[in-house]
Formats: sequence, structure tokens, C-alpha cells
Amino acid sequence: MSEFYDSLEARDPEVREAALMAALPRQIALAQQRTTAFAALLAEVDAAAITSRAALAQLPVTRKSELLARQQAERAAGGDAFGGFSAIGWGAARRVFQSPGTIYEPEGARPDYWRAARALHAAGLRAGELLHNSFSYHLTPAGSMMEGGAHALGCTVFPGGVGNTELQLQAMAELRPSGYIGTPSFLKILVEKAAEAGQTLSLRRALVSGEAFPSALRDWLLERGIAGYQCYATADLGLIAYETPAREGLVLDEGVIVEIVRPGTGDPVAEGEVGEVVVTTLNPDYPLIRFGTGDLSALMPGVCPTGRTNARIRGWMGRADQSAKVRGMFVHAGQVGEVLKRFPALGRGRLVVEGELAQDRMCLHVELAGAPDGLSEPLVAALRDVTKLRGEVQFVPPGSLPNDGRVIEDRRRFD
Repeated sequence: MSEFYDSLEARDPEVREAALMAALPRQIALAQQRTTAFAALLAEVDAAAITSRAALAQLPVTRKSELLARQQAERAAGGDAFGGFSAIGWGAARRVFQSPGTIYEPEGARPDYWRAARALHAAGLRAGELLHNSFSYHLTPAGSMMEGGAHALGCTVFPGGVGNTELQLQAMAELRPSGYIGTPSFLKILVEKAAEAGQTLSLRRALVSGEAFPSALRDWLLERGIAGYQCYATADLGLIAYETPAREGLVLDEGVIVEIVRPGTGDPVAEGEVGEVVVTTLNPDYPLIRFGTGDLSALMPGVCPTGRTNARIRGWMGRADQSAKVRGMFVHAGQVGEVLKRFPALGRGRLVVEGELAQDRMCLHVELAGAPDGLSEPLVAALRDVTKLRGEVQFVPPGSLPNDGRVIEDRRRFD
């Protein structure tokens, strides 16, 4: 029984990078040619020239808010429900799903369209097993996403969906599945309800997602005979990263190019620094280029002890779409990034908001080595120009700001 899903997982990192960079210009050209959204967003881009991560980093980041706005505008005008981002439409799309917003995502006809099989395999699930799928089959793609991966592995799936705990436990008792797919919180409910009823579950492995999976819950499940692993996937992109038996971060999927950028910008950060997860997918049906997930994470050094050679991230570390309302006006992470971009000598920055009862004060803390050399006044002016609000500036030593991806810190108390 192979530890790897396929040979791609153990490729030499240089071979993988060369393959990804060779696929990148083709994917950008496809997006330009087959989607109206990227035809507009990348109108001035020569796809053939985007053959490196440095070149990719020069392209704009498209965030979920922009995708939503384009979808809403198109639908209001009687146009494309996908806002011009999908390369396939009715007929070619096997299913269409709805996510909060409302955002619609297409599912193409390729087997394992969302690439979930790799995560299921890493969690120890194998062909010939029965898997109990408690992700939703209603509106959102989670249930279909995992079922497609299970079928690619050669597994049979019980489509439990959400809720109906008693009926799901009855099915588990009578069908005796070896694996569970769903949220970790619902798995805990099932285990507790089964114990109350004196029922012994047959589950031995689980792949969970959609929520945080703290180590305390992982250990609690293991004490009850269930080895749980997590994966990171979204309705727009499918699988992004997955956990392995090493339990040291999440290994990136083979079908995506992942960057970690400074929140509010498109600028890649150094390895180990927390930033926003930005993904370029190689999916030809839904070719999202530099799609900002809004999630925070960080790249980890080295490779997975299991022998998988792709890069790893630390997992979900919070949200990057930060904002604060100061003196009646919203300040966004992107505005902080815009201020810092005007001064290339500066390091990381964090806007700290303090005050009580309409006495808001904001101060931009900026990392800088050595004396500021007259930077304070132009930096204060830039802050006011971009945010339309007065603020102060404080220079701090490099590396002194917390590595948590936060660009705006609201210290105000409203109680």
C-alpha cells in the first residue's frame, strides 16, 4: 500500500516548480481567452511572459469581494451568473453551487474535479472502504467535493449530509463505515451521542475540514480510536493543502500555485511570515488567477517528514480582510499597504487604533532599521492622503511587530 497518492507528491522540488511555471502562462492565456472577467483584469498582460513567481507577483490579486461584485452586476444585467469568471456554462458544468454572498461556483465533469482524493489518501482512507460523508450536499459544494475524491480512490460513500444525528448513527451502526468525512464538531457530536446510546462506532479514520481542528480535539478522537486529519479547501479553488501522518503543517496540493502575500496587497512575504493565502489554480474550467482567499497562513521551511516534497503551510491562522471604523470612516488593510508602498525602505507596518468614546487615535507602527531621516512627516502626510484621517507614526526595530498577519489592530474598548 503506497504512502503517496501518486508520484507527483515525491517529485524533486525543482522539477515541480518547472512544471508549475510551464503551466502558468498557458493557464493565464486560457483565462484571458475563455473568461470575460480575466480578459478585462489581465488585458495588458502578455501571458507568455509570466513564467516565474516574480512575474506572477506583478499581476493583480482578485479577491472574493470583487468576484462577488462582478457576479452581482452581471446577474442584475441579465448576464453570466458566474460574473465572467467561469470558462464553462450550462451543459458543460455538471453542477452549480451556491455559497454565502451569494456566490455561484461551477463544477466541471472531470473526475475528482476538486482534487480531494489526495487529502483522503493522506488521511489513510483506501479503495474498497465505506466512507460516511457528513458534509452538506445542499447548496454548497462540500459534499460533492469529498464524494468525488472518495470515488476517485475507489471508495463507496454514504451521503449523510448535515443534521439528523439519530438517523446517521443508525446508518453507522448498520453499515459500519471505516471512515468519516465532515466537520470535526459534528464528528464529536456523533461520537458523544453514540457513547450515550451504548453504540460502538466502526470509524477508524476521518478527514475533517470547514472548521478549526485543535490538537485537543484530535487527541480526544484518537483516544476513542479515530485518527483524524484535516485539509484546507474552498468552494472556489477546491483542495489547497492537506495534513499528513507527520502532523507538521499542511502540504500544498499539486494542482495549485500558492503565494503568501502581505494582507491588503499582492506583495509576497518572506518564508515564515504570516500573510494572506493567494492561489492560482490550474483548473481549466474555473481558471482563477491570483485569487485572494482572505485566509492567513505562513510557509514553513523544509519538507514533510513523510517524504512529500511540496511546500507546506501552517494551516488556517485567521482572516486577512481586516478593517476598522475610525472617526466614522472605514480604514482597510489595503490602504495601509498603499501607504507603505510609497516608502520602499520601510519594513512591516501595523496601524494601531486606540481611544474611548469618539476620541479615536491611530498610529502607524513601522519597522525601520536606523534613524528615520526625515521620514516621519511625509509618512504622516501619506497616511492622511490615503485614509483621509489624521494619524501618527512610530518607528520600531525590524522584527519587533508580531508575526501574526495583522495589519490593523483595534485596541479600543467599547464597554
